[in-house]
Amino acid sequence: MSTELDEAMAKVAALPAAERTKKMTIVVMSGDFDKLFGAFIIGTGGAAMGMEVTMFFTFWGLRAIRSNTKTGDTAFGKMLGAMYGGDISKSNPSHFSFFGMGRWMFGKMMGAHNVAKLTELRDLAVTLGIGLYPCQMSMDVMEMPQESFIDGVQPAVGVGFMLAEAEESAIQFFI
Repeated sequence: MSTELDEAMAKVAALPAAERTKKMTIVVMSGDFDKLFGAFIIGTGGAAMGMEVTMFFTFWGLRAIRSNTKTGDTAFGKMLGAMYGGDISKSNPSHFSFFGMGRWMFGKMMGAHNVAKLTELRDLAVTLGIGLYPCQMSMDVMEMPQESFIDGVQPAVGVGFMLAEAEESAIQFFI
């Protein structure tokens, strides 16, 4: 860790809790089940603690906020939409996918331990007022219109918005 980072962290730690920035920014680039699960656990945990949470979804992470609709205007866009195959319920674990069996297996194991489903965590994020923002550039490249997202998703933004949010945040994650 750099000396400047150590000094900055020490300054934040020395502030009384009431004076600390209560903001968190999470960039979600992965559409993998376990990574989306982690992003929503961290986001909803921060929101439950009273933090203002912004989640910025880019490229494969757009799956997390996508409804189960067809996307794509061009042949490539339609092909990408078909190959990518669906919404958050179709996300596979980053390891042990087993052609979709991993998703089913983890779902069964999590259900046996009363762990919330990924869709429930996403709905909780909306309920808690977490800002769910899609990346405009990724939407353009992947041919996903704003209408292809679930209710509660904010209008598309660019990297400048995400950077401004991260600059004001005490905590940033890239998942």
